[in-house]
Amino acid sequence: MSARCFATPLIAAALAAGCAVAGPAAARPSAPNAPCFFVSQWQGWTSPNPDVIYLGVNMHEVYRVDLSAGSPQLQWPDSHLVSIVRGSSSICSPLDLDLKVSDNSGFATPLIARTLTKLTPEEVAAIPKKYRPN
Repeated sequence: MSARCFATPLIAAALAAGCAVAGPAAARPSAPNAPCFFVSQWQGWTSPNPDVIYLGVNMHEVYRVDLSAGSPQLQWPDSHLVSIVRGSSSICSPLDLDLKVSDNSGFATPLIARTLTKLTPEEVAAIPKKYRPN
């Protein structure tokens, strides 16, 4: 049997296995209340600890961003949160956020968003007032 004949069944088996794994996930409908907003609707932010950012959106909505590896710099008074938009300006998942935290000296630390959650009014009310985004 030639190498070409042997490789073809292996490729077919790998593709079939990949389709079987991806099939159920692809069949799931997207969440009806998926958190989405446009970057232009984002109005402020706060950070109660190095691994969490609260984003103020549309004056009354708050989104919680959990970071995989945060930065204590988020809690410094002169820090700036930098968001880089690549492609669409809509934010619907943590992958849509390209964040960095920067200070006045110009150094920026990349932040990796792990989750993006739209908080309920009750969850927003439970945030201490000093950490509610403006």
